[in-house]
Amino acid sequence: MEVEVMNALGMAGGYTAIGLAAVGSSLGTAIGGSAAIGAWKKCYQQDKPAPFLLVALAGAPLSQTIYGMIMMYMIKSHIAEHPTAWPLALAIGLFGGLGLLFSAWYQGKAAAGGCNAFGETNQGFSNYLMILGIVETCAIFALVFALLTML
Repeated sequence: MEVEVMNALGMAGGYTAIGLAAVGSSLGTAIGGSAAIGAWKKCYQQDKPAPFLLVALAGAPLSQTIYGMIMMYMIKSHIAEHPTAWPLALAIGLFGGLGLLFSAWYQGKAAAGGCNAFGETNQGFSNYLMILGIVETCAIFALVFALLTML
């Protein structure tokens, strides 16, 4: 197989990682954002102040796209040095990207619960943020394990 083809297949792994991560971030922020909008609506209906902190909960899944970008650059560097490792790069991009996608998606679902609860009670924000951090850990693990696999 030609070096250019191997490079292209390896780079496809990097683009797969960031693409899947971005899809997950989009799903997660849409779910969390919808819940934030609903919580704000309830606050407005009850003449309560709408908590701006819901933006932090709804936006939490965005970080997975950053992890996808880091993974893409790691794969790009690895494939530049080892073009014959394109199957590994493609697999890391696919499975690492899927890990990031599902982490962001489900983080958005957890954020939706936090938005609903905080919007009603105006209490427990740090607790809700800790749960989002636990879900975020799955994305960090996916990134770190991808790094370790390419060593």
